[in-house]
Amino acid sequence: MNTVEKLELMEEDVPPRMAEEQRIQEDVPWGIRIAAAWSWRVIIILLFAGVMIWLLSHISLLLIPLLVAALLATLLRPLQNVFVKWKFPRVVAAITTLLVLIGFVAGLLYLVGQQLVTGFAEMATQVQEGLFELVTLAEDTAARFGIEISADQINQGLEEGLAYLQENSDAILGGAMALGSTAGNLVVGLILALFTLIFFLADGRKIWDFLVFFAPGKHRPAIHGAGRRGWTALGSYMRVQVFVAGVDAVGIGVGAALLGVPLALPVAVLVFLGSFIPIVGAVVTGAVAVILALVANGLGNALLMVGVVLLVQQIESNILQPIVMGKAVRLHPLAVILAVTAGTTLLGIVGALFAVPVLAFITRAARYLVKEEWRSDPEAKAMEKLEKEEAVKRAAQKEVQEAEEQASLANITRRFKQTIPGLDPERRGFGRRVDAAEGQPNRTETHTAAGTRPHPDADSEDAGHGTAAQTRTDTHPDDEGKRE
Repeated sequence: MNTVEKLELMEEDVPPRMAEEQRIQEDVPWGIRIAAAWSWRVIIILLFAGVMIWLLSHISLLLIPLLVAALLATLLRPLQNVFVKWKFPRVVAAITTLLVLIGFVAGLLYLVGQQLVTGFAEMATQVQEGLFELVTLAEDTAARFGIEISADQINQGLEEGLAYLQENSDAILGGAMALGSTAGNLVVGLILALFTLIFFLADGRKIWDFLVFFAPGKHRPAIHGAGRRGWTALGSYMRVQVFVAGVDAVGIGVGAALLGVPLALPVAVLVFLGSFIPIVGAVVTGAVAVILALVANGLGNALLMVGVVLLVQQIESNILQPIVMGKAVRLHPLAVILAVTAGTTLLGIVGALFAVPVLAFITRAARYLVKEEWRSDPEAKAMEKLEKEEAVKRAAQKEVQEAEEQASLANITRRFKQTIPGLDPERRGFGRRVDAAEGQPNRTETHTAAGTRPHPDADSEDAGHGTAAQTRTDTHPDDEGKRE
């Protein structure tokens, strides 16, 4: 039989369905199969991520305060440690730290509010003159392109705007009510964040240990170490971000003050707060300073303010970010931009605020797990040793418990057999006539020298229900020998 005939016979032995599947596997290229395998896995991951984001968006009133409290806890941990070193109880130290934070923010807002009231009162005339200059500039620019803009057209546009506001007053009122509801949610979220912050500062380690307890025992040291490293990276990011935001605020605020831009201090505070959104926040808040310079001092002053903002941004992006932020978190600027964009797209301003901190935490924790750093981590080693000792103790306790259960089961079985004699082989059963331990013969048997035969009265006695006298003829072998 040649090779072709063997192949034909093998093909005949293969079932049709199996042959069809084998032919499909041979026809589909290997690269296509790999791409298909990757595709369905990626689709499942994206579906899972989408469902998680959708679910989390419905508990934003709970999630956002927790994230804010976590960021503030990493930022305020050094201050809280100072109070602990001063022999403050941990809860008292946490409350004192919170009071210091509230006092600082309240003082800053009071100073900014006072500057805003004074500044707007002083710059009312400047703003009016600036608006007229802007109108004149717009007319001159339009005239260069052959477009004429008259005062009547401007007045007509203003009248149309007022009419639009009157016609859509219901929608505007509904938006105002929605804004009021949002403000109420902000107040509730702020209270929840401050309340949670106290316990994060006082019992943060206990809370984390409780969460790690739900992980499998053999993976617990690695997960614990990854969480600690991620938390440390998050704290480093927050402290560095405060430093970078302070540099941006001082640079732009001092530049605005030197150029005579009104409201320099409120602008500096706004830049400080906006800088917590990396890259985007400082640019937007810097634009506010430029608009104020344009309205109050004219185009030339506004161009100088643009130069100040760009200079500060270049110092931040080319010096502070690579040197300070890079060593603390090790995030590439492209990753930061993509994270901010994705967070803004998915969750708006909240996503932009938390995207980079979450990315910093995940990056450091993943690096810890991938490089298996827990194998050289003393705390992880100690935890692993403790887990092994606990496992040995649990195994010993389990053996003792099993032995006790077996002994208890044996005791119950023995008592049960003692209660029911028929189940105990060492005791006389129900209706038995033979005492096996003593070896006594039955009353219906008669021993003779020739053997054992039934007693002749046995049947009659059994028939009479045992009422007649029992007659036994027992002859011991020794007695028979004596008689002989």
